[in-house]
Amino acid sequence: MIDVREMGAKGDGKALDHAAINRAIAEAARGGGGTVLLPAGRYLCFSIRLMSNVTLMIGPSATVVAADPKSDGGAYDLPEATEHDVYQDFGHSHWRNSLIWGEGLENVAILGPGMIHGVGLTRHGPGPKWLKAGSHPNSMAGMTNRDMSTLEPARTRMNGLANKAIALKNCRNVTLDGFSILKGGHFAVLATGVDNLTVENLRIDTDRDGLDIDACRHVRITGCAVNSPNDDAIVLKASLALGFARATENVTISDCIVSGYDMGTMLDGTYARTQELSPDRDRVTGRIKLGTESNGGFRNIAITNCVFDRSRGLALETVDGGVLEDVTISNLTMRDITTAPLFLRIGDRRRGPEGTGLGAMRRVTISNVTATGIDPRYAASIVGLSDAPVEDVSISNVRLAYTGGGTAQEAARDVPEARDSYPEPSMFGVLPAHGLYVRHARGLRIDGLEISTATPDARPAIILDDVENVRFTRLGAQDAPILRGSRNVIVE
Repeated sequence: MIDVREMGAKGDGKALDHAAINRAIAEAARGGGGTVLLPAGRYLCFSIRLMSNVTLMIGPSATVVAADPKSDGGAYDLPEATEHDVYQDFGHSHWRNSLIWGEGLENVAILGPGMIHGVGLTRHGPGPKWLKAGSHPNSMAGMTNRDMSTLEPARTRMNGLANKAIALKNCRNVTLDGFSILKGGHFAVLATGVDNLTVENLRIDTDRDGLDIDACRHVRITGCAVNSPNDDAIVLKASLALGFARATENVTISDCIVSGYDMGTMLDGTYARTQELSPDRDRVTGRIKLGTESNGGFRNIAITNCVFDRSRGLALETVDGGVLEDVTISNLTMRDITTAPLFLRIGDRRRGPEGTGLGAMRRVTISNVTATGIDPRYAASIVGLSDAPVEDVSISNVRLAYTGGGTAQEAARDVPEARDSYPEPSMFGVLPAHGLYVRHARGLRIDGLEISTATPDARPAIILDDVENVRFTRLGAQDAPILRGSRNVIVE
């Protein structure tokens, strides 16, 4: 074991310690591997570069503090040059502009019980003025080869800033265990093309995304608490950041808590509720989601024994041509849900190279879910496309308790198709059903669904629009499902 103080680290929160920590990591790697220890102290750092066969241990009462280029006399590593950031946000496509990063490594671990404090990180990319006119802020989507000439200015205009606490690319056999992250920037953890990844017992209280797992295989996330009022807490993605489509598959998420309390108040134990809206102007986020980036698709995913607290509900989305299949969700408890408790969506954004087709969603099983205090505007939703319906969804033992208050005028609303819109429950506006809205779906099985409202609601509980081969058993709702162009619907 190498103590970073032996390599010159001060741990006083004033001197810059990243060079000493990097020397310790290099020394351990030269010896074939080992553990680098940060004992109690505050380690002010710019980029820390991981190496294979090395464990970085942030010990008790130790904090890695992200330095600020504007005040601390240094800079983070520049984002690497790449031609693969056309189809996803800048932040997804670069890893080196981070507090801690590694690429092409194996047998790497970061262990607690200390903390990473991203006080000097930014939650932004290089800014929209460096991108093609009309593109989404922080996004390179839609740029031509000529437009890519703006990439180098975008890289350098980061001005030495970092927007990720931990970033890993094309790594194998990685463990993240037992530490905390406060204010992690755009991503507290971004893992892209990482296989055999174990994430355990992390406590993350952050500006934007908590855990971003992109194009990864064989992943286990367990026992984590992630608070992220402004963005997603735990999100699986399958982008083109590696330059090709790669599925995210064989993933388990279990025994986790996701929430949208005021940032920082999960870690300090106050759980404040003053923030009402996220930057997208919907209510606070903090959920588990598959998508939005979905070129490579998702398969063999299990989510179980998780709590959603003051957050949006579970979202399964494929909008960029990928296939989402064989997903099992069970034993979820949701409280104070700020949009739809369940949101399954096939969209037609097709953010990808020429020839990107429609995606698919099939064989999704959801069981033993209780959601209370749900925003009445957004019923649980299963919405495909007329030419790409959601298929073979099974829902059992689900209890949805809404606050109610919907009107007859809302019940008469026409719901837009919004084929290419960014997928969020609010994309359709207030739904005409107060409990469950299904459109463009086939082979739906619902057993033991209970829908209730705390106050009267003038909308029907369930609407099925262009839905085929549906069987309801043990349905608990104030009225029978409303059928609009639906066939083979059985209510027992």
